[in-house]
Amino acid sequence: MESIFIKTLKGEKTERPPVWFMRQAGRVLPSYMELRKQYSFHELMRDPELAAKVTLLPVHDLGVDAAILFSDILVIPEALGMNLSFTDSGPRFQKALKDVDDPAAFLNPDASKLEYIYDVIDRIEETRPAEVPLIGFCGAPFTTLCYMVQGLGTNHTFPDAVAMLYKNRELAKQLLGIITDLSIEYALNQVRHGIAAFQIFETHAGLIPSDLYMELIMPFVRKISAAVKGAGTPVIFLPKGLGTGLQHLRPDDADFISVDWQVPLEEARKMIPPTMGVQGNLDPRLLLAGQDVIQQKLESYLEFGAQNPNWIFNVGHGFIPGIPVENAKFAVDWIKQADWNRN
Repeated sequence: MESIFIKTLKGEKTERPPVWFMRQAGRVLPSYMELRKQYSFHELMRDPELAAKVTLLPVHDLGVDAAILFSDILVIPEALGMNLSFTDSGPRFQKALKDVDDPAAFLNPDASKLEYIYDVIDRIEETRPAEVPLIGFCGAPFTTLCYMVQGLGTNHTFPDAVAMLYKNRELAKQLLGIITDLSIEYALNQVRHGIAAFQIFETHAGLIPSDLYMELIMPFVRKISAAVKGAGTPVIFLPKGLGTGLQHLRPDDADFISVDWQVPLEEARKMIPPTMGVQGNLDPRLLLAGQDVIQQKLESYLEFGAQNPNWIFNVGHGFIPGIPVENAKFAVDWIKQADWNRN
């Protein structure tokens, strides 16, 4: 039985939009919180049995239409030789690239450090419900570069990483190329192990002007997307904060564009080429509200959903801590039960 998620990705008309959430495999699920009492994030991520279980928790607990691999975008920097440790206060690099004299020479790609993730995918494929596909992912090159250059502190404006684009563009391009090459190998191995779709997370596209993003960064994203699409796997691209730069995306950039909550979905649809699908874009903070408020917002999507069969319902960025699990479940149930009038 082919899933409603895959049918939508392929451009087939379905009775309703499929629904899943970014960062759905943690943060709001009591079942995940219980596991975190016993295991660290790193232990959960690296153990195939545990990682597969966490990946599938939102399928069982929320009823979402797709699972996304329980992992982290920082696995690429780690495989590039950056010493990464997961502490109680979050992940930390031993040394950020801003503190290195020759950043390119400092990196030492070792794809074997990603092998455990393919074991996780194999275990998910053995245990997932047949109608629930698995989404693989990686961080987009710029977002990955931001963490590698700046380090993993509290400064999410990444001033040193952004400054590199202006002060030393050739170095930035060299580093982006290194990240891209390993990301392609990583993505294609995910495809070989059975993922049904692939999402590229560009969390920090909004840090730079959209024209600079399209000129300097987008060619690297296109290389990853083209490789995955060339392997027969559909690609979703999230360029969070790209804003009006959405109008410069091309049909071959990805199959679906995931739209953040800053851009009204109807406006995004006008900017994105019509042959591309859209995903999004509920503000995850709305799920902190009462269910009457949530329902009112969900009802506002009905007309869009009726007119746009190539739409996947999601949040505009990942789940945040504090969202009541019953509100997340309410949203899923509402999407599934609403009359989308697609006859």
